Amino acid sequence: MIRNQAIRISLFYIISIAFVLLNLWFVVKKDMLVANALPVVFCILLLAIFSFDKIVFLIAFFAPLSLPLHEIVPGFSFDMYLPTELLLFGVLVLFILKILHERSFDRRILFHPVSLAIAANLLWILLTSITSTMPLVSFKFFLSRIWFIVGLYLIAIKIFSEGKNIERYVWLYIISLSIVVFYSTFRHLGYGLWDKQAAHFVVSPFYNDHTSYGAVLAIYLPFLALFALRKNYSKKVRIISIVFFGILLLGFILSYSRAAWLSMVIALGVWGIIKLKIRFRTILITFISLITLFILFQNQVFMKLEQNTEQSSANFMTHINSMTNITSDASNLERINRWSCAIRMFADKPVLGFGPGTYMFQYAPYQLNKDRTIISTNSADGGNAHSEYLGPLAESGVLGLLTFLLIIGTVIYTAVKTYSRLTDIRLKQIVLTALVALVTYYIHGFLNNFLDTDKLSVPFWGFTAMIVSIDLFLSPGNQPQKNPA
Repeated sequence: MIRNQAIRISLFYIISIAFVLLNLWFVVKKDMLVANALPVVFCILLLAIFSFDKIVFLIAFFAPLSLPLHEIVPGFSFDMYLPTELLLFGVLVLFILKILHERSFDRRILFHPVSLAIAANLLWILLTSITSTMPLVSFKFFLSRIWFIVGLYLIAIKIFSEGKNIERYVWLYIISLSIVVFYSTFRHLGYGLWDKQAAHFVVSPFYNDHTSYGAVLAIYLPFLALFALRKNYSKKVRIISIVFFGILLLGFILSYSRAAWLSMVIALGVWGIIKLKIRFRTILITFISLITLFILFQNQVFMKLEQNTEQSSANFMTHINSMTNITSDASNLERINRWSCAIRMFADKPVLGFGPGTYMFQYAPYQLNKDRTIISTNSADGGNAHSEYLGPLAESGVLGLLTFLLIIGTVIYTAVKTYSRLTDIRLKQIVLTALVALVTYYIHGFLNNFLDTDKLSVPFWGFTAMIVSIDLFLSPGNQPQKNPA
């Protein structure tokens, strides 16, 4: 025993001295501080090997604070968000090795309707990557989607089967997101809090622009409302939640993201529909009636919209009214330009599309002079297709859109079904809140697209995993039986 202890001590000193010497060599000879990161990398590697859940929690925490590679290494051609996407890639590699070693994965997860819908979407992305006009771009897109789904959906489902991990996952993102809110608000103060133009860049470099920032704030506000208002959480948790709700609400208002504000209003409507138990048939009839009325009176509707000349502004009411300005508001007109390009691209390649991730490289020839605005470019600056729905339509054809809609449809169906049969009040509230949070992004997705980033993928796939995990492992009839002995 004494000998083993002496060996361990000797190894400790040998490794420590080797690290110091290696670090000195990098600093003196190469003028690089890269070796300083080795202990952190080593610790993360150990976590990945022995505890997947800790890595997923790290990813959730670092996502709001992650930085694009070009911000860290200027001029680097390959871009990704660090450290989160690097961690996700590592998780993907270890997950594959684990599956090859164990030759199994929980079949209940793999054959859940949501998982099957995701698999169908992934298979179509893979096929259209092979036929892509830019295969390298498309396969990078496919790879990034794979590591998002493996780390934030498949592994997360297992992690969430221990119910207490659900709140941990949410809180870790909220804590670091609050740091970003403080940072952006402090920068905003330098320009005046009500300076709308400043909202576009004060969130940099953590978020690309105010729209993605507003979108993620809209996703997390429902959970903070749940933690603050529901009595099944302790008084301490509720007080802390009220404080964080106020912080995120301030950021939400100062984001000046009209799409985020609109998505929150519609999500609250969905919450009301579920709480009031309004029948699906009633909703469907109402929806069909509204669509019919729009088709019948579309000329009058567009004439009315064209009369709106309100510009986006620091005045909140004016800013909200400008949502329907399709004649002079540059932001709205540029969205229409991008959508029009996506539809023309789809018309050219309706089955296989141009390839996943290629819109920004291919849309320029499809811009018409009459549609271009003062902010139009030929390189998709400021966003891609500005739609989670039209983007896949242009890039992967009709099945690209349909398989993505299938994911959304199965998630909503699973959430409503699980909510209706749950007896545990806490779990019912979590399922409903996760659905409402996801609906904010389903609506936001009509106006912007951010699922190619870790910022939105962490809540999007993570909250989807919550719903599936509760359906599979924590619902009545699925919970493990207690040993009578």
